[in-house]
Amino acid sequence: MNRKYYFINKFETNNIDKLDKQTVIIYRNYNSKSLNKEPVLKLKKYCQKRGIKFYLSNNVRLAMTLNLDGVYIPSFNKSTKHLSFSFKKKFSLIGSAHNIKEIKIKEKQKVDKIFISSIFKKNKNYLGINKFKLISNLTKKKVVALGGISKGNVKKLKLLNNTEFAGISYFE
Repeated sequence: MNRKYYFINKFETNNIDKLDKQTVIIYRNYNSKSLNKEPVLKLKKYCQKRGIKFYLSNNVRLAMTLNLDGVYIPSFNKSTKHLSFSFKKKFSLIGSAHNIKEIKIKEKQKVDKIFISSIFKKNKNYLGINKFKLISNLTKKKVVALGGISKGNVKKLKLLNNTEFAGISYFE
């Protein structure tokens, strides 16, 4: 099985303890106005002990400063300012997109992987398997399935020839 990406909003060990080393934690705390470094540092240390990769959402500078494994750039972030930074070899940029226009933006942002949503969750960005496949073929970047993935439908990802996925509910 390839990588799985788990989005979290707060540091809780009970879910993290169940994860395997193929899981990447993406910390996205959009609730507070300013990001407190303390929980990020605690989470980094905890993930390192468990051998789990740790990414920070939407803050490239802080992720680099704290020497994290990478950063997640959400679909609403269209900035390319981070391209002026020099990254360490192992630092990875990943980002999400909901449509072709956003995929092109993520390519300009030079992300390594694009999370495309929503594959199963029936929201305003709902794609379903067929549209997901069509949109995935419009980029040469590695694609990660996102949105509504659960233990019940994870096997359907084999239809995509893609075993990487991201989510929240799958892990909880």
